[in-house]
Amino acid sequence: MNVQFKKGVLELCVLVLLDKQERYGYELVQKISEQIDISEGSVYPLLRRLTKEGYFATYLKESTEGPPRKYYRLTDSGRTYLNDLLQEWREFTNGVNQLIKEGVNND
Repeated sequence: MNVQFKKGVLELCVLVLLDKQERYGYELVQKISEQIDISEGSVYPLLRRLTKEGYFATYLKESTEGPPRKYYRLTDSGRTYLNDLLQEWREFTNGVNQLIKEGVNND
């Protein structure tokens, strides 16, 4: 898959997954990797930035498999941001799909 496509949609994927439940970083990487081929290193800078911007809150939780894990949860501000992004995504994909449809039908 095109690298630019992945970069553009990764933020939305992380936000959507955290809207349903709180998760730790590696869990997010695994979940996204089930659908999109991404590197672990692409998610953590995004998590740090979105936390700094106030869209996520974090907390540590003990793990039976090693050190405590940092969990991320969506804040109210993050949920608003997610809803805005989802609206933009729908408008964007509708427009692209319409252009594809017109292009394919004209061949």
